[in-house]
Amino acid sequence: MRTQDILGTATDQIVSNKLRSFFTLVGISVSVAFLVAVVAIIQGMNAYVKENIAGAVIGANSFQVRRTPLTVGPFDDEAWKRVQRRPRVDDRDAATVRVALPDAEAIAVTSGWPTPLSDIVWRNQSIGDVPVFGVTPEYQVVQDYKFESGRPLSAVDIEQRRAVAVIGHDIAENLLGTVNPIGQEVRIAGERFEVVGVVAAKGRVLGQSFDAFTLIPTTRFEMVYGRRLTATISVKMADANDIAPAMERVVEALRISRRLRPAQENDFSVETSDALVAFWKNLTRVLFSVIPAVVGVGVVVGGIVIMNIMLMAVNQRTREIGIRKAVGARSNDVERQFLAEATMLSALGGLFGVLIGWGLAFTVATFSPLPARITAWSVVLALALGAGVGVLFGVYPARRAARLDPIAAMRQE
Repeated sequence: MRTQDILGTATDQIVSNKLRSFFTLVGISVSVAFLVAVVAIIQGMNAYVKENIAGAVIGANSFQVRRTPLTVGPFDDEAWKRVQRRPRVDDRDAATVRVALPDAEAIAVTSGWPTPLSDIVWRNQSIGDVPVFGVTPEYQVVQDYKFESGRPLSAVDIEQRRAVAVIGHDIAENLLGTVNPIGQEVRIAGERFEVVGVVAAKGRVLGQSFDAFTLIPTTRFEMVYGRRLTATISVKMADANDIAPAMERVVEALRISRRLRPAQENDFSVETSDALVAFWKNLTRVLFSVIPAVVGVGVVVGGIVIMNIMLMAVNQRTREIGIRKAVGARSNDVERQFLAEATMLSALGGLFGVLIGWGLAFTVATFSPLPARITAWSVVLALALGAGVGVLFGVYPARRAARLDPIAAMRQE
């Protein structure tokens, strides 16, 4: 029996038994759609963290010198205690970094942990729990801030401990509305500050805004809030290829400055945005370990549905099978016929599942803060999974049909 005849007959059977085919497709489509949609969301979030969040937290072509590393999640109690015993990162460390990296584009000092949250008050309006950062002017360069109005903080602001502030786009929009923020007086932690600049919007992800913050000079920050437990040094290089050698020079300089012996571990952390991305991927790896189990259950259920429906088809078409074998069809031809039907049904289910999953991912990305990104490997995997289920669970019904005795089958009513 020719292959085109087998495929044509399988197509006719699928079309003529619409209800049976529909239930078969549903079992596979749901599992495949779930796989495609969830993988798209996770991949989209990974890409967004790498392309946007990491850059917003640390800055492009940048790294940080910190007392506490970003990857604190997997620390055990003993490792955390060692981190807590580290000396604070301060202005002396910043001076050491400046000497080690004369070619750096910018080296900034930022008030470290704990970052205070304060109400920002203007006239009778206020916004609560706004992060307030004490920064040096270079921090605005490291973060690639663009100003929609006003000016950035300056070295003179630091030297003279001026009560001036730069606010994020959301603060300006929600607090002052249509009023020009520049020159307006706001209260931060009960102290009066003049707004000198507004940073252009960077956007939101997962409902979290990157535009709701206030920057004030580090010297004024310490007058209002006192010294933090540590500071953060941010370094911006001109090119991404300069980051790795610059980090090595900083580590060497700080080890000498802090008089660490060769056998001693670093009592500071040098972090790039890769650390944040890696930390996020460790979290999503848990989801990727759960997805196969959930999809596997759905696939098994869909496969059982296919097998049961194909067994029903064998019982309903017993007389037809007997006639085929009586006129010369071989057992191998009958087996291929039913296996082709099961494979075509499951492949169609996989295709519909991909389309449904694609639609779900697009809907989620359009109407929710969750990003989504369809990847080629997830589509190929989904289609292979759909076709594979048909082959795996269609073998038994196909062989059962092939083994029917033609005389007994023809007597079947």
